[in-house]
Amino acid sequence: MEIVSQTQPVERTGRRAWIATAGILLIALSAGVWVWHDRNPAAKTKGTGAIQIVSAPVARSDVPVRLTANGTVSARQAVEVRPQVSATVKTVHIKEGQFVRRGDRLLTLDARTENANLDRTEAQAVKVRADLANAERNLDRQRQLFSQEYISQAEFDAAQNQVDGLRSQLAIEQASVEAGRVARGYSEITAPIAGRTGAIAIYPGSLVQPNGAALVNISQIDPINVSFTLPERELVDLQRAFARGEVPVGAKLDAPGQPDLKGRLVFVDNAVDTASGTIRLKAEFANPDNRLWPGMFVTVTLSPRTLADAVTVPVQAVQTGPEKKFLYVVGEGHKVASQPVDVRLIQDGIAVIEGVAPGARVVVEGAQNLRPGDVVTEPGNGAAKQ
Repeated sequence: MEIVSQTQPVERTGRRAWIATAGILLIALSAGVWVWHDRNPAAKTKGTGAIQIVSAPVARSDVPVRLTANGTVSARQAVEVRPQVSATVKTVHIKEGQFVRRGDRLLTLDARTENANLDRTEAQAVKVRADLANAERNLDRQRQLFSQEYISQAEFDAAQNQVDGLRSQLAIEQASVEAGRVARGYSEITAPIAGRTGAIAIYPGSLVQPNGAALVNISQIDPINVSFTLPERELVDLQRAFARGEVPVGAKLDAPGQPDLKGRLVFVDNAVDTASGTIRLKAEFANPDNRLWPGMFVTVTLSPRTLADAVTVPVQAVQTGPEKKFLYVVGEGHKVASQPVDVRLIQDGIAVIEGVAPGARVVVEGAQNLRPGDVVTEPGNGAAKQ
């Protein structure tokens, strides 16, 4: 009996079904690619050989060179108030953190000893003054007697010496009186400057001495200073700007929403720090609202010089090559060319360059897809602006 195999027809049927399925998928994939290509403008651009970019013109303007540094706020003046005599505190007239004016009373010391010493020296001065008046009257009588030759020259000279000695003694006593008044004045301690007081560690009854701790600190904070340093290469420009007149300085606080403060440069140090290669400077700021406080850190900016008629481009246009920096310049026929440039300054989103004429258009966005000679276009314009 003959046996017929069914394996070959089944295999042929499965193979035909697989081929048909693959063909359907290939047709669907081709249709999808065609639809995507038809709806994608970038694909059309690439199809025509033009690459989309964004360009900007090369400009010419004056660019102030802004220097930035970290600054430290410091009081314009700071004084440690100390006693000039040893005494006990009688009265404290101020509070901690109080604003005082120059000449305001701060403390009163017990001045009974100074008052007694002053009274004694004044009394001694009165006695010497009386003795001197009596000696001067006696000298007048002796002069008359000497002129009449009733007394000798030695007696007249003795009267004269007594007057001279008492006059010297009176001068000494008057100086002692003045010294006593000065010592008594030390019992009233007044503010030597206007400013804000610090912590007060003494109270009525405390014994204070000249070589002891300070009674109170006073810091002048309006106006206030900001100290900072800059590299020594900026010294020449700083000196020229300082010699021409006022150099504006800005200060920015490390706090959100705080506007920049405006001040002026007031000090350039007379020597460069050889260890760091920097020059120390100081700026002064009006501080009526006490926004600046001694010890704070701020960001300082100033512009000692200006680049006149500088050629500028957006900083994004500057590309970095294997040897130097360059720009893509859009030329005739919307073709780009690589133009080497020297970058003098980068600040505030612009680059000051040399090597490209003002008015030319350079590629700002899309440069990563470009090669010299590529044709470019801009969205909405059909071709890059000339």
